[in-house]
Amino acid sequence: MLGAIDWILVIAVLLFITGFILIGIEMVTPGLHAPGMIGTVCLLVGIFLVSDTLVEGAIITLIVLALLGIMLAVILGMLSKGKLKSPIILKEEQNKDKGYISSNDLKFLLGKQGIASTDLRPSGTGNFDGIELDVISEGKYITKNTTLVIYKVQGSKLIVKAVE
Repeated sequence: MLGAIDWILVIAVLLFITGFILIGIEMVTPGLHAPGMIGTVCLLVGIFLVSDTLVEGAIITLIVLALLGIMLAVILGMLSKGKLKSPIILKEEQNKDKGYISSNDLKFLLGKQGIASTDLRPSGTGNFDGIELDVISEGKYITKNTTLVIYKVQGSKLIVKAVE
């Protein structure tokens, strides 16, 4: 049968495991807050249950922080290599009528003509068929209400020039 100290150790280990899992969930899907907060509380309670002295508590805290750093590095590596699906990056178009367009493939906008909604110094906003888009001229100042054409797409950047 387990003694009182053994049960405290078992509870602390379960708290550590739960804390790491919950913080891992928060790292993959940031913004939920509840898993991160509950995981942090689990880790802190686990540290208090395991440590006998202040120095021992500080050492365990440093070990936990190092493990969290390793977890973050592994998760970021998996996200950057596409092994995990990132909930942060917009992959598809979302409400195209209001101008919110993902940056997957904007090549379909090449040659589209519109009007400068703001002065381009060199960046600003252009109206293309009723959709406001952020655009950039190649270093040239273009005044408001000038007719524009999108002649180059670099990733999510729309490069425009004035139509003459």
